[in-house]
Amino acid sequence: MNRFRPALRLPRSPRPPRSRRRVAGLLLAGTLAGALAPAPAAQAQDTGPRPAGCPAGLPAGASCWTGTDANGAHYAIAVPERWNGGLVVHAHGGPDLGDASDPARSVEDLGRWRVMVDQGYAWAGSSYRRGGYGTRMAAADTENVRRLFVEKFGEPRRTYVHGQSWGGDVAAKVVETYAGKGGPYDGALLTNGVLGGGSRGYDYRVDLRVVYQYYCANLPRPEEPQYPLWQGLRRGSTLTSAGLRARLQECTGYASSPGERTALQQRNLDDILNVTGIPERTLESHLRFSVFTFRDIVHERLGGRNPFSNRGVRYSGSHDDKALNAGVERFSADPAAVRDLSYDSDLTGRVAIPVLTLHATDDPTAFVEHEAAYRDTLRGAGRDRWLVQTFTGEHEHSALSDAEYATSLAALDRWARTGQRPTPRSVAASCPAFDEVYGTGCFYDPGFRPAPYASRVRPRPGGTSWPAMSAAQEQAWSRVPGVGIAP
Repeated sequence: MNRFRPALRLPRSPRPPRSRRRVAGLLLAGTLAGALAPAPAAQAQDTGPRPAGCPAGLPAGASCWTGTDANGAHYAIAVPERWNGGLVVHAHGGPDLGDASDPARSVEDLGRWRVMVDQGYAWAGSSYRRGGYGTRMAAADTENVRRLFVEKFGEPRRTYVHGQSWGGDVAAKVVETYAGKGGPYDGALLTNGVLGGGSRGYDYRVDLRVVYQYYCANLPRPEEPQYPLWQGLRRGSTLTSAGLRARLQECTGYASSPGERTALQQRNLDDILNVTGIPERTLESHLRFSVFTFRDIVHERLGGRNPFSNRGVRYSGSHDDKALNAGVERFSADPAAVRDLSYDSDLTGRVAIPVLTLHATDDPTAFVEHEAAYRDTLRGAGRDRWLVQTFTGEHEHSALSDAEYATSLAALDRWARTGQRPTPRSVAASCPAFDEVYGTGCFYDPGFRPAPYASRVRPRPGGTSWPAMSAAQEQAWSRVPGVGIAP
């Protein structure tokens, strides 16, 4: 059922969409899409959008297409029957690991954020050309799916980029790279974004990796081949996610009830959580990132070089901080590796379009202090007038209330059209009208302000000023042959 109500439709811009007849013809042709299956991966060289079945829950009458771009990135596109002329270009989180683009990812994300189609927007999302880390690559693939949409469906009235989780960093990179004055994007919505960038945004996982090994000594075990922990995992290791879970359970009993843990398991678990500040419910996912994604970053993207450091960090909160700090593994980063990771994923704050963020205050994965890092990045670049940050009292990372997504998109659209900058309070006040449609709740906390990033993540020397990479530094690095992470 189409839950979209005309009373909540966003006002149309006087600028008509281009290629209206072409869009109408394609929409008519797409009425049969619901009976078709997604394009098979075997047709990966066919770059044109092909009609496909829409994910469950999309508004009645919506038409969907899938395809593969010239770089091998699978993508999905949807246009609602009652299209308002706007387009949301989606950047997904992760990064997913693997050699190839996942044809299911963009379709799954379309179903997950169907609220945007329900609100009358066309939607386009890329699965990226490969798995693994690469923020600029993902940003280029996100921009490319926008261009494919325009080529096939015409120029939208307005275009917004949306990024969730690591996709928030990707979308923020899209804003800085492709959305200058007069560019194709009118605004950005970043939700539960990893906005601290790569050179600092994973320091708490670096800390988890070394603190875990100090207490557990099973990644690697003493009898196994040894490797520096900044590698995440040695090249060629056959350890699986199931194997990682088994080792974590062996050391901490995290999957057992407290009464079933040994005294040593409980003490190990308490010390790891207290020192790192990582919530117990996401301990496994953070550790998995610090093992498998670090391995991808180091071995696959940086040629075995180390971009991480914990030199000079003092750990506290354990039952014996002195012993912990004396025994924890220490290492310093390779400056060239830091440069390449920073160039790929750090943000300069060079923003010239409205950016609205939405973040759960108890996000257990991308801590809300990432928003403080982003605020300070734009402030350091003198661009914070383009930023409005909103916060909710939710406890999730991967999904927030549909009513809040609809509210955020409406507030961003109004700001882009009228130039009137919203406030956290005005955004919160507009949510109940959308919740009448979705019934998923409004949990805004207009008075919330995140503490500095360094209050949650132990800073490395020189790591308290923002932006982590200035626009001038980015420009200078761009002239270095082979800088960054290859697509």
